[in-house]
Amino acid sequence: MTAGRSNRTPLRNGRTVCEESTLVISGRLVSRALERAGIVLLVVIVGFAAFAWWRVGYLDVQQLRPDLWVLSGVGGNVGVFVSNEGVIVVDTMTFVRQGEAILDRITRLTDQRVMAVLNTHYHLDHTHGNPAFVPGTKVISTARTLAHLRERDAAFWRDSPARELLPNLTFETTQEISIGGRTVRLLHPGRGHTDGDLVVLFVEDRVLHTGDLFSNGVYPNIDLEAGGTVREWGDTLDRVLALDFDTVIPGHGPVTDRAGLVRFQRFIRSLWSQTSAVAARGGSLDDALRTVDLAEFALRPLWFAPYLNRGFVVRRAYQEATAGTRG
Repeated sequence: MTAGRSNRTPLRNGRTVCEESTLVISGRLVSRALERAGIVLLVVIVGFAAFAWWRVGYLDVQQLRPDLWVLSGVGGNVGVFVSNEGVIVVDTMTFVRQGEAILDRITRLTDQRVMAVLNTHYHLDHTHGNPAFVPGTKVISTARTLAHLRERDAAFWRDSPARELLPNLTFETTQEISIGGRTVRLLHPGRGHTDGDLVVLFVEDRVLHTGDLFSNGVYPNIDLEAGGTVREWGDTLDRVLALDFDTVIPGHGPVTDRAGLVRFQRFIRSLWSQTSAVAARGGSLDDALRTVDLAEFALRPLWFAPYLNRGFVVRRAYQEATAGTRG
């Protein structure tokens, strides 16, 4: 061997055999690491999908009266009224799978069939479970709600079976159902969350289902585009509070009482008075976001709709207060 001569054989690209082997091993290690990471990611995705599938179909069940239950989950609270002549369902949540879960729960409560579905307003988290029900079932809403479903959510309701589960009985102001010797009274009390909301009074049980005219402990949606209004909402709730009831099923949040509804009305009126005052003195939206104080109501965003927060409701109130005043 010649002194000073390396025993490492150079390759054509200038790397030695040792260096090339190291690169090959490193490449294999990286490939294996990526393969393992891909498997872990796949497991996470599958696990999340399985959890989401379970969560969508899961319903919390609360019995309020011998003939009245509340079902809660991903979407608006569902009222289930059971009589010896049939079942009335108030709202159907967000997915057809949830409508199926509602029907499954009803079969555990009674052998009576669903006589009517009541949709408190048009939003998908209260109506998109409708297609799980039997075509031909009576579906009741206000005329404005039906118009919004056809105009603002038309794609969902275009084809069967959804098309057959649109509201097929509508009213303007009041509607009453007599079933099993009991009275279920429907009332459109005025504008608020939208311009077509109804509330449902189970007369003998003294229980009121408000739909999204009342969200308990969480920030509400204010749908100005569908005729909603912060300005008129408090007065609409005056008409609701004139009804005879003790227990309240809100559109979202836990079941409460008359005092809980009054507290929400105070929130709505405080939101409007503070925000409209900022607008009246020429203040900007940033001024309103900085100064409107809603802390006393201790509201939180809805867990599956986190955009419904303090900033959202202040923006909506400011938008209404300045409508027609901006160039």
